[in-house]
Amino acid sequence: MLQPSMVKNDKRAQIIIWIVSIVVFAAVAFLAKFKLTIHPGFNVHVFAKINAVINSIVAILLIAGLVAVKQKNYALHKKIMLSAIVLSVLFLLSYICHHLLAGDTKFGDINHDGILNGEEKSASGTLRIIYYILLITHIPLAAIILPFILFTAYRSLIGEYEKHKKLARITWPVWFYVAITGVVVYLMISPYYV
Repeated sequence: MLQPSMVKNDKRAQIIIWIVSIVVFAAVAFLAKFKLTIHPGFNVHVFAKINAVINSIVAILLIAGLVAVKQKNYALHKKIMLSAIVLSVLFLLSYICHHLLAGDTKFGDINHDGILNGEEKSASGTLRIIYYILLITHIPLAAIILPFILFTAYRSLIGEYEKHKKLARITWPVWFYVAITGVVVYLMISPYYV
């Protein structure tokens, strides 16, 4: 096992983790209601593509991190998981930029008028239902995963590996699901970007 990287201070860590989690959630929820009416001179949907790439890399890193820990390569596991956390922060910044600059896109909106008529609904058919099922599961899990990630990382960094392992059994599959569904949601919605 690795030596702890941090000194244990559960009370301080809990406060910081909860404040960061609540601020991030509130910022995303608040900023989702706004769309900036600026024209940056490039296709703002590049941020959505960046998000999909980041989510793909995070999913790969999560698998690599799992393999590393199963092989008892704890130093590599730590590097991989911290990289996944850093990429997730970059994802969050890109996500906010995309929603501020692009606004919402409706699945099936072929003519890009922001309104789905009956013809557009029937054209998207069953895919529309699958998209919304994925989206309805992705969004709440993405909203709640941050404190789990932070608490799981904290337990490892202070050397409480049994608690880390117990939390990771919950955190890892949810984080992996969020990363994978993020890519699938992008692939499904991107044809409707203007």
